[in-house]
Amino acid sequence: MLDKLTQSLDFHSQALTLRAERQRVIAGNIANADTPGYSARELDFAAALAEATDASRAASVNGSPAQAARADDGRSNGRHIALAPRTSDAGSSLAYTAQVQPAMDGNSVDLDRERAAFADNAVRFEATLRFLGGQSKTLMSAITGQ
Repeated sequence: MLDKLTQSLDFHSQALTLRAERQRVIAGNIANADTPGYSARELDFAAALAEATDASRAASVNGSPAQAARADDGRSNGRHIALAPRTSDAGSSLAYTAQVQPAMDGNSVDLDRERAAFADNAVRFEATLRFLGGQSKTLMSAITGQ
């Protein structure tokens, strides 16, 4: 029964971690908007979340989460949250964005698109954070009976 309770929390914690990583990637794109030859990057959130949840499911089926975490990302315990997703793997969700407006200096950052993506991701991060807060309040009220 405890697994059922923690699966939902684990899913949302992974979503928060990936949202933070996506925000970092978008911020990097905005910061390099004037860098000649810079290619904008994008984190495919849906693919990264599916990859993260599949990995956590496989860890719970194939062995202890602590062993799977040590094998996958160096965490010492499977219950710890990874600081950033593994973006260096071949199956990574981090890719280059398609150039919409070619620039003379070879920079592929579209500031309008990046700003919109930054704001959208920030709103979704806050929504996930509020959902987690609400879930923890619900659990606390169920435990304390108040």
